[in-house]
Amino acid sequence: MTPALLAITLILGVTFCYVAVCASSPFGNCRKCSGWGFAMRTDRKGRMKRGKDCRRCRATGKRIRVGRWIYNRAARIHRAGTAD
Repeated sequence: MTPALLAITLILGVTFCYVAVCASSPFGNCRKCSGWGFAMRTDRKGRMKRGKDCRRCRATGKRIRVGRWIYNRAARIHRAGTAD
């Protein structure tokens, strides 16, 4: 096997695995709040306390994956272009 063929095979394998993840689980944890839905703060004694709701995920703790977002956008454009 040549190195170029090996690299192409590796890239295709990673791509197909990511497509499978996006199809089976379209939502991932929010990167800003780590899936909690809110920020953690400390009070004056140093104990952890719930902070403000996360604005990025709107306090759900989830975000749509990039691959699923691209698929949704492409499907929406396709439906709009082929509508009667």
